[in-house]
Amino acid sequence: MSMLDHKLEPKPVRRIEVITGPGGRRRFADDEKARIIEEALVPGAVVSAVARRNGLTPQQLFTWLRQARRRTEAGRAEPATFVPAVVERAAPAKPVRRTRKPSRAAGGDAGAIEIKAGGMTVRITRGADVRVVAAVMTALKATR
Repeated sequence: MSMLDHKLEPKPVRRIEVITGPGGRRRFADDEKARIIEEALVPGAVVSAVARRNGLTPQQLFTWLRQARRRTEAGRAEPATFVPAVVERAAPAKPVRRTRKPSRAAGGDAGAIEIKAGGMTVRITRGADVRVVAAVMTALKATR
């Protein structure tokens, strides 16, 4: 007997699974998806094991978790709010001899922005450091 003859011998079939019914994608009801997502979010749960228990691939469950997280974050986002802005024309300044630091009377605040919120006033003048302004705005948002 040659090596080839040995390899071509049929092996006994142990189990055959017959799939009947329509094929295609499996559909999950929203409440079933929510139950599976909640099961995966339990502290100490292994997402892959939860997926296998429910007949999913781990990738499918990770996608559902990512989509749920995005929906939650989008629901928390505050809608844009607008406040009225008052723009006043600066009074013409008298020509004054410039010193090292321009005074308010000399028109040194012509390009200033003033923000009043929560009983506080923040004045941003020309030449302000962008990083400092960003830090102030972040701090103001955090106090809302």
